[in-house]
Amino acid sequence: MPNAEWKVVVADDEPAARRGVRQLIAAFPDFAVVAECRDGAEVLDALDSLRPDVVFLDIQMPGMSGFDVIRQRTPDRMPAVVFLTAYDQFALKAFDAQALDYLVKPVTQARFATTMKRLRQQLRGSLRSRGREQAIVVSTARGTLVIPLHEIDWIESADNYARIRAGNRSYLLRESLGALEEKIRASGFVRAHRRALVRIDAVERLTTNENGLCIAVLTSGARIPVSRRRRARFLDAVRSARTSSSRRSDSA
Repeated sequence: MPNAEWKVVVADDEPAARRGVRQLIAAFPDFAVVAECRDGAEVLDALDSLRPDVVFLDIQMPGMSGFDVIRQRTPDRMPAVVFLTAYDQFALKAFDAQALDYLVKPVTQARFATTMKRLRQQLRGSLRSRGREQAIVVSTARGTLVIPLHEIDWIESADNYARIRAGNRSYLLRESLGALEEKIRASGFVRAHRRALVRIDAVERLTTNENGLCIAVLTSGARIPVSRRRRARFLDAVRSARTSSSRRSDSA
């Protein structure tokens, strides 16, 4: 494709699966499939000879798994990786291998479009400056989804679950808010009240209601009350984040 911006390698030992991915990619003319591979050895050859921007990589292939390919080449020398598999139990391991996304076959067009949007963002550099950041893996009706932390606005407690809010989307995760807080606190999340964890960078402004209660207004439009007991710590976190952002802007 002469107008394509990015080169894609599709790796799967099943011809029908490769053909299905190629057909899905055809709806995105800025991506061109430059090679199809049947096993890990062919993938390594294609990475060296074609230098693709993206590889759709099956996990279970003859002789060498998708994880083996990454291990042998090393994550830093890999292009953007999207795992393709018939199994959902490898999702956490896939993210540990620094994969951009994880697709469970059969893949719907809507789910694939989400992946392609994320690929465009990374390849255009909007995510590259963030480095290899954390993410949360959730199970949805369409399969396993990897949600980078910077896409999450806030998280609320829902009994034994945590409800993740990302724009107008929400996902249930079978994990308590307290356990989740321990994992992502260092990534800029702070408690607003007993049942809400907010990403500080998602706070657009702070206001007060008629009762004098502090309200965090997020960029998504959500309004999260900040309890009086947690107010001082929450405000300190917001000020600190804005001071750091201002310093980065001044030094740019």
